[in-house]
Amino acid sequence: MTALRDILIARIRDGGAMPLADYMAECLMHPEHGYYATRDPLGATGDFTTAPEISQLFGELMGLALAQAWLDQGAPAPFTLAECGPGRGTLMADLLRATRGVPGFHAAMRLHLVEASPALRAVQRATLGRDDVTWLDEVADLPEAPLFLIANEFFDALPIRQFIRAGAGAGWCERCVGVSDGKLVPEAGAPTQVAQLARRLEDTREGDVVEICEAGEAAADVIGARIAAHGGAALIVDYGGWRTLGDTFQAVRRHQRADPFEAPGMADLTAHVDFEALARAAAPAKHTRPTPQGVVLERLGVTARAQVLAKALEGEALESHIAAHRRLTHPQEMGTLFQVLGLYPPNAAPPPGCDA
Repeated sequence: MTALRDILIARIRDGGAMPLADYMAECLMHPEHGYYATRDPLGATGDFTTAPEISQLFGELMGLALAQAWLDQGAPAPFTLAECGPGRGTLMADLLRATRGVPGFHAAMRLHLVEASPALRAVQRATLGRDDVTWLDEVADLPEAPLFLIANEFFDALPIRQFIRAGAGAGWCERCVGVSDGKLVPEAGAPTQVAQLARRLEDTREGDVVEICEAGEAAADVIGARIAAHGGAALIVDYGGWRTLGDTFQAVRRHQRADPFEAPGMADLTAHVDFEALARAAAPAKHTRPTPQGVVLERLGVTARAQVLAKALEGEALESHIAAHRRLTHPQEMGTLFQVLGLYPPNAAPPPGCDA
């Protein structure tokens, strides 16, 4: 039992079943009982661990890739350096440390963090220890300026809508959240036509589930518009695929899979990212093909950097370092599960490490 569960059940009984996107948004960002609004979810004592928390290698190399893209585009000044969903601020701290030696980079940057959680903003403020950070509630608030942006495991946590394909010509049934025997349960609405899914008729059949992340597409639209108009680059790192298919909605609690409807507000809720939808929304900015995280990191020199760091380590610290390198890059761990989508201006080269 959770306080948010009782609130949602009362709301559904009063107004009817709610779309999955609304349920997901309430579970994650309810101001009093939402998952991200009330806690730091990362690390061994939290519910999940992200790449920056595993090793400094990730943030350092992603930061240097953005800095090289900045140099390749003539080092515009000033420019916006931004991160979406910065977690504890670990990635940005590593990025800033790695780019200190890039001439002019820090002097020209204007640092922006897109973070809606007050709890995580406080952690980020402590981690970074800087007085030049601007926090934004939404991607739409990013300045009109050259934009160099990193988003690691940001888009997977944005609310999704789910649709189940009905019979031939009948349209789609949206999956909602209702109440049965005092419990929150998924249920399907009546068939309807969905213009956004017209292009998915060619690769689906009756009973297939297709997910739409309207918030993700809106964010990609803003990022792409800034980059196309002013220059810049974005590295979007997440798990998912090109034109995703199927039910990918999931909950994680204490590093284990959980029932997403059992304890709202107490578990992390995510879904796979449809990189095709993000790329389409980001036009007229150009996009790379999604490239496995391990491949991108190897192209950026992760093994050489890991060897340098290993020289100062021994014993358990060295073993942990080797394990972290493997976890980030190995195909059977995060190396293939996570993909990197690069966005860049029509007249520029793709970000380093990404496939054109």
